[in-house]
Amino acid sequence: MNIQSYREHFERIHQETSKVLLGQGDIIEHTLIALLAGGHVLIEGVPGLGKTLLVRALSHVLGVEHKRIQFTPDLMPSDVTGGNVFNQQEDAFVFVPGPVFTQLLLADEINRAPAKTQSALLEAMQELSVSADGVTRSLPRPFVVIATQNPIESQGTYPLPEAQIDRFLMKVHVNHPQKAVEKSILHAYSRGFDPNDLAGAGLEQVVSGQDIIAMREALAAVSVDDDIMTYITDIVGQTRSHRSVYLGASPRASIGLLKASRALAARNGREFVVPDDVKSLAPAVLRHRMLLHPDAEIEGVTPDDCVHDILLGVRVPHTAG
Repeated sequence: MNIQSYREHFERIHQETSKVLLGQGDIIEHTLIALLAGGHVLIEGVPGLGKTLLVRALSHVLGVEHKRIQFTPDLMPSDVTGGNVFNQQEDAFVFVPGPVFTQLLLADEINRAPAKTQSALLEAMQELSVSADGVTRSLPRPFVVIATQNPIESQGTYPLPEAQIDRFLMKVHVNHPQKAVEKSILHAYSRGFDPNDLAGAGLEQVVSGQDIIAMREALAAVSVDDDIMTYITDIVGQTRSHRSVYLGASPRASIGLLKASRALAARNGREFVVPDDVKSLAPAVLRHRMLLHPDAEIEGVTPDDCVHDILLGVRVPHTAG
């Protein structure tokens, strides 16, 4: 697949998903970029903003299998990965795959489960495999985790371990829709829109899982100038020395920003990365990888504020491509 075909496929996926997810074009775009860059997405927003609908719509449009895990305080690791169950007919233990054995996994309210269960996703997200009783089993391709968490409620929640949150390529915020968009949503429901019947809503499958793999492979044709490499490392390096940041982003953030920038460049039909690709994706890639000083948090400083400061201070390359 060439870059032009990549762009056409991306546009078709975006347009088709936007039919049912009104007013959330940026969320769709960031999620697609992360998916095509081979990463996972953490979506933060209050309930009722269409996070689950996004996953179901993408699954339908992409033609991939999807499953949902509702994380709760009593969820066990084996409830995620699966485990061996004794089969009386065969007189032997048989492995029963858990819901993680899918292509598009929705980890709903991931911060409601204890760290032991959250960490059950670690190997799956990083190694694309699951180990149980000494046997390692590969997950289907493509495999993407889209996790959600509620930023408001803190009772009965467990903060994500740093090792796990760093596995997410992007953290995306979902905000309330504007008044006109919310009115359009009401019109859609008044005309009989049923989120449980996406085919009946006119949503069509436009690509397949193999197409997604081909689109990922096409990104190898997107070149990255050495000045862009320096730009990325300068931005990520500044997160480690910013006055408000206690712990900055790791090299994994640099790698993620590079991969995401290539996916965005291809989405715009270019075979090279420009500084604007990096700048536009830096907040989503970096905001969850920085720990702020307590004093900065008390003053109301946010990770996005820090990224904004860093982008203003880092020299932008004059030429690229």
